[in-house]
Amino acid sequence: MAEMGSKGVTAGKIASNVQKKLTRAQEKVLQKLGKADETKDEQFEQCVQNFNKQLTEGTRLQKDLRTYLTSVKAMHEASKKLNECLQEVYEPDWPGRDEANKIAENNDLLWMDYHQKLVDQALLTMDTYLGQFPDIKSRIAKRGRKLVDYDSARHHYESLQTAKKKDEAKIAKAEEELIKAQKVFEEMNVDLQEELPSLWNSRVGFYVNTFQSIAGLEENFHKEMSKLNQSLSDVLLSLEKQHGSNTFTIKAQPSDNAPAKGNKSPSPPPDGSPAATPEIRVNHEPEPAGVATPGAALPKSPSQSSLPAVVVETFSGTVNGAVEGGSGAGRLDLPPGFMFKVQAQHDYTATDTDELQLKAGDVVLVIPFQNPEEQDEGWLMGVKESDWNQHRELEKCRGVFPENFTERVQ
Repeated sequence: MAEMGSKGVTAGKIASNVQKKLTRAQEKVLQKLGKADETKDEQFEQCVQNFNKQLTEGTRLQKDLRTYLTSVKAMHEASKKLNECLQEVYEPDWPGRDEANKIAENNDLLWMDYHQKLVDQALLTMDTYLGQFPDIKSRIAKRGRKLVDYDSARHHYESLQTAKKKDEAKIAKAEEELIKAQKVFEEMNVDLQEELPSLWNSRVGFYVNTFQSIAGLEENFHKEMSKLNQSLSDVLLSLEKQHGSNTFTIKAQPSDNAPAKGNKSPSPPPDGSPAATPEIRVNHEPEPAGVATPGAALPKSPSQSSLPAVVVETFSGTVNGAVEGGSGAGRLDLPPGFMFKVQAQHDYTATDTDELQLKAGDVVLVIPFQNPEEQDEGWLMGVKESDWNQHRELEKCRGVFPENFTERVQ
């Protein structure tokens, strides 16, 4: 439908598109009633079940990983505030003040480094992995529609052949349409039959690499944090010993009227004082051998080149919050029945005249289907905002598009 608004589609094409939808709907009804046979492929259906399971597992892992990152961010903030409190109560003339401040700085750097490496080596790889699924899911749905078209063409051809009064011209045309429908279906079917098993098998290596990476990063983080904690404990232990033996004095502030008196310098720390604060090496070089970096052998997909960037700064807060959209009733700047807006996260190439052609970043105004029974699962009806603002003609601009290629924005 997006091409309708930009190129101008004839009334004949619109009528053909409407007829195609009606034919599909009739075929589905006949199949459900048992009056028409349906082409089945149990092996492919198993592949689709595996695909849906893999998508569900991956989506959950992504959600839990984001929750984990949010918790790391919260722990960083809590640790930072705790160290700030220590710096405030640590009086200037107490021994070990500089060491305690240095430890607090290294603590902050260590938390930041840990969070960033989790993002780089786990979350971004997770996003790349899930980026394969929207395109394949859309093609599975498309294959389903083309299978209905093929069954419908096959039944039409068979009915003409078995009719008492045969019309050879109609039979020839029906045979031509059957061959065309079968070719379109089989091309999509063959590609998916190859890709789905490969994608399913890739999950093992992906999960291993992801959790190995997280485990290795967490192990290194706690090792370095343990060193800092030991150094801080030594500093505080030294303070306690010196205070208990009165080896240093607390300075009194002289009054404005009294002459300043010579102050006694604190004694040097006794033997066994804490060693210099260890330096924390913070960098983004690859981890040592034994900690695998994920994503080295992920299956390629056309959608990987258009994956959205991950915004790291938004981890503190609700990750999966939904934005409520308002109704477009009574607003002249929105199409009738407007429900909410979505934005394309990936490019989508329309393969039918009733579909929208989308580019990443396009805003689509979602409207209801005229006949709710025509709505396929995972598809929405809408009009691109740019087309609506230019033409204001719903019949020429609206079309269907895969919901999983978009993200709700209003």
